[in-house]
Amino acid sequence: MTAMTDHATPLAASADPHAVNTLAHLEALMGKPSDASVYKEVPNVHPAYRAMIEASPFVMLATSGPDGLDASPRGDPAGFVQLQDDKTLLLPERRGNNRADSLRNILTDPRVALLFLIPGVGETLRVNGRARISTAPELLARFVVNGQPPKCVIVVDVETVFFQCARAIQRSRLWDAVPPGTPRTVPTPGAILAAITHDAFDGATYDKELPARQQATLY
Repeated sequence: MTAMTDHATPLAASADPHAVNTLAHLEALMGKPSDASVYKEVPNVHPAYRAMIEASPFVMLATSGPDGLDASPRGDPAGFVQLQDDKTLLLPERRGNNRADSLRNILTDPRVALLFLIPGVGETLRVNGRARISTAPELLARFVVNGQPPKCVIVVDVETVFFQCARAIQRSRLWDAVPPGTPRTVPTPGAILAAITHDAFDGATYDKELPARQQATLY
């Protein structure tokens, strides 16, 4: 069970005369990488990159499994992802909806990718590696919050680390302040569930109870 279970089939080259379907074509289109884009990639967590991890309260975790791909968010106070050493990251797995998409994928394919975001900072940090799941008591004890340890800890053996330039954040204006009272412009979780189930699900009650439930079950 993952967030994406259908496998899209790329259009045949003959169906799209503008398709980029060879490495040579892609490289000609994109151009040569700059020196900086090559120098920034290292096989371990450099102290400069450690500072970014310690400042980040949010990371996206991407995994791959037999049912497809998954990308899911992880968040806690800044520095919640810890370094065991410059080749090993520790990511606590807090309580959630018990789908465990990422964990299911890691069991069959250890390859993971992480994207760290830092509020107010344009650059993001990308980490690729291989993961395993641990319930070692000494690891769980490192991440206790409000007396509650995580369900488990994802241990990532780092393979590559590099920062991503700020253009995506700048274009999206992600960190621009949102004025208090700004109305929500997308459906609520309850409204989504009601729509998907043709109103068989009580979305109004779900939305009403959600804030208190989330606060009570953060850890």
